[in-house]
Amino acid sequence: MLIACVQTDIAFADFDKNRRQLVQWMHQTGEKGANLVVMPECMLSGYAYESRTEAIEQAISVHHPVFSEIGEIAKQYDMHVTFGFLEKDDDHLFNSVVMIGPAGIAGQYRKIHLPHLGVDRFVDRGDFAYQPFSAGPAKVGLAICYDSSFPEPMRVLALEGADIIALGTNWPSAAQRTAEIVPPARSMENHIFFAAANRIGSEGGFEFCGHSSICGPDGVILAQSHDAQPTILYADVDLEQARNKRIERTPGAHVIDRFQDRCPRFYGAITKKTTNNG
Repeated sequence: MLIACVQTDIAFADFDKNRRQLVQWMHQTGEKGANLVVMPECMLSGYAYESRTEAIEQAISVHHPVFSEIGEIAKQYDMHVTFGFLEKDDDHLFNSVVMIGPAGIAGQYRKIHLPHLGVDRFVDRGDFAYQPFSAGPAKVGLAICYDSSFPEPMRVLALEGADIIALGTNWPSAAQRTAEIVPPARSMENHIFFAAANRIGSEGGFEFCGHSSICGPDGVILAQSHDAQPTILYADVDLEQARNKRIERTPGAHVIDRFQDRCPRFYGAITKKTTNNG
């Protein structure tokens, strides 16, 4: 399948402009035959809010008409697209991502790991379990930005059968090393495909670094941006590569299996709570 990763600027608190831009990117990637399109975190809203009240004004529910509009375009191109938005659910506010395909909403996730940065200072912690969703022949795990700095949720997604992790991000320039190191590391650890779509531009005093990437099993970089310019990355991937965890580097002499070689009974400390654990 063909993965597209969109690196784009986002207009702060301008829903209509961001919606139009999202639609334009969908048409552009759809015409290239992309099957899965990954877009940045908070694609419809922007990120650098200074209060919960300010952010709620830009939040929408999953029943908003925009999701039906995006679904029609996804149907036109037989594609799936992931993008971030601020979600309002009763009195709750979440930093969310949705995956929409030809049949409508195919998956949703609310950000669990919340840094002291931008709108994440004011949103509620996500309450959805990490799980992959079907996008055509692929199983896609959804995650948002800071989630990827923790190996545990990425491993859970892989153990649950994800072939691809779609990560929308708003990495500022100070996080450029994260953009460079984390995607290949997580794809290598789990022997999966990893598509990280970061935003660019400036907002609320932050400059966003771009450096989006698509990585394959064993951390191989399939496509990568080296700057903060608008671009689309493409990678044609074979899902069977992610599903075969047994890697025979030297026949009969060097064989590893990143799942079968695990020893979970020694990992108890991972699940112990520390201060401020969710």
